[in-house]
Amino acid sequence: MFIIGELINGMYKDIAKAIASKDKNIIQQKAMAQIKAGADALDVNCGPASSDPVHDIQWLVSSIQEVTDKTLCIDSSKPKVIEAGLKAAKNKTIINSTTADEDKLNILIPLAKQYKAKIIGLTISKKGIPQNKDQRLELAALILGFAQEQGLSPDDIFLDPIVMPVNVAQAQMRDILDSIKEFKIISEPAPKTVVGLSNVSQGASQRGLINRTFLVMAAANGLDAAILDPLDNDLMDAAITSDLVLNKQIYCDSYLNAYRKK
Repeated sequence: MFIIGELINGMYKDIAKAIASKDKNIIQQKAMAQIKAGADALDVNCGPASSDPVHDIQWLVSSIQEVTDKTLCIDSSKPKVIEAGLKAAKNKTIINSTTADEDKLNILIPLAKQYKAKIIGLTISKKGIPQNKDQRLELAALILGFAQEQGLSPDDIFLDPIVMPVNVAQAQMRDILDSIKEFKIISEPAPKTVVGLSNVSQGASQRGLINRTFLVMAAANGLDAAILDPLDNDLMDAAITSDLVLNKQIYCDSYLNAYRKK
């Protein structure tokens, strides 16, 4: 599974403080800790409290690139901030994210093509969060069709079914898992799939257990990637072991350490 570390985000107090004081050591330490734990890419978000997000995202990207060439997932709801992050990036990038709304697609899909970035497509629209599998599939097909018309390959697209908190949307869990499986048959080659994992346990008491269980179930339904906390060792062990059971990794007694060192 492709792991995107979620911890460089201005919503966390230590990251917000580091951004405000321009303490790149904190950012670089957080980046390297996630990579050491097994992250394949790093989500980069300057957070809602940033007074100058265009400058801050560029500073974050530059600071991280001093210590790693891992893929960066440029995360913002503002296209100008995303473009600023893409301009600063020297290595592979992912745009996080577009919705299925035409105004967002018209801006962000061309940016993905211009900067040779992959892009996360959220199956959500101005009408709100879809309430069933069919609505998710309809929005996924819309995003994918638009992207292909603009010259992107399905390989460049990560479709996100929008994971809801289990404590308020328990009835949707089965549909979300089914959506992950059915997204894979929308096109040939198949698009990739991704979830923002922490959403599933938001507000629940057993967050770690819920996250691990959902991640393994999603992997069994074809999930390719997840945005998560790679410093949660139990969660990472579950992700790595799910790849093993699905025959995506070769077994050895030290497979957990071997995966993290790959």
